[in-house]
Amino acid sequence: MSLELLQQYWWIIVSLLGALLVFLMFVQGGQTLLYTVGKTETERKLIVNTLGRKWEFTFTTLVTFGGAFFASFPLFYSTSFGGAYWVWMAILFAFIIQAVSYEFRSKPNNFLGQRTYEIFLLVNGILGTVLIGTAVGTFFTGSAFSVDKMNLLNLTGGSNAISAWEGPAHGLEAVLNFTNVALGLSVFFLSRVLGSLYLINSIENDAILTRSKHQLLINSIPFLVFFLYFLGAVLLKDGFAVNPDTAEVTLEPYKYINNFLAMPLVLLLFLAGVVLVLAGIGLTWFKDSRKGIWYAGLGTILTVWMLLLNVGFNNTAYYPAFDCSLEAGSAASQAFMQSSLTIKNSSSSHYTLTAMSYVSLMVPFVLAYIWYAWKSMNNKRISEQELNEEHHTY
Repeated sequence: MSLELLQQYWWIIVSLLGALLVFLMFVQGGQTLLYTVGKTETERKLIVNTLGRKWEFTFTTLVTFGGAFFASFPLFYSTSFGGAYWVWMAILFAFIIQAVSYEFRSKPNNFLGQRTYEIFLLVNGILGTVLIGTAVGTFFTGSAFSVDKMNLLNLTGGSNAISAWEGPAHGLEAVLNFTNVALGLSVFFLSRVLGSLYLINSIENDAILTRSKHQLLINSIPFLVFFLYFLGAVLLKDGFAVNPDTAEVTLEPYKYINNFLAMPLVLLLFLAGVVLVLAGIGLTWFKDSRKGIWYAGLGTILTVWMLLLNVGFNNTAYYPAFDCSLEAGSAASQAFMQSSLTIKNSSSSHYTLTAMSYVSLMVPFVLAYIWYAWKSMNNKRISEQELNEEHHTY
């Protein structure tokens, strides 16, 4: 395959991994419902243990997503993870305490106590979702960084690194843009919607079923409000277009709408994803279905996947360099934007992408294993009786 085709292939794979990660954050959403759905110790134990069977899927997908991004688009990895490190360190911290909590929550004589680990799970559920959503929002709004590839020839590093972050906040400034925050809150409330649907599907307990259904309605409304705000703000704003001949980055009105219109299949799958999410919510609320997680889960994957394809394809800078302190359209602003990252200027070499493509042929087998493991663990709904018969509990 040509280098251009390999770059597109790996953007599709990385985007799919990102979409799977957002779906699997139903674990984080379920954790934030621990005290609103679980009112007794037994109910909370049921919730923690049904989520505990899946938390490693989310953690593994996050690591795989980061590894794939690093290997296929290393300039993004070094720019974002090296510059916006306060955001990524906070995300890493949130997922570390999640792993610790599941492993030590029910251990006898743990010195922190069970409630402390449950609070850690709440922190992971809130920080993990909001921060990842806010960070992804910068794909559409931009971040204040500069890139100088000539520094690759300078082996001393230090201030001559290939990329530099402007300002002292190192990524935390993303929260000052409400569009970014709106996406973060969308992911947070979506995770709670998916968490509610998962608890309805996987636990045999009338009280949890009733409260989960109530939480489904409560969280669906703010999810739709924040998601529609983010979508409207992005589709109506100027986007970061790349001239395919000169590689110059400029602002283009309605760029992300134009991308959807230029890629009708992406638009159709995006709309199908939105409909499936709404169908999962509607079937559960109006028809008392317990299979809404599958409709909403598939819809989440399609919606997020197509959004990421929209921001990466059709000559678009997927990680724009944009300093809001500079006057839009000015010479300084135009010069700053030329550091923006695209799938062409930030990818690995042809050799690396080709070698990785052979490894990617194993993905269907990995997905088949995940499906088999999921089905084995969820062959019947977890109940209080089953929990009492288990030798290992979280």
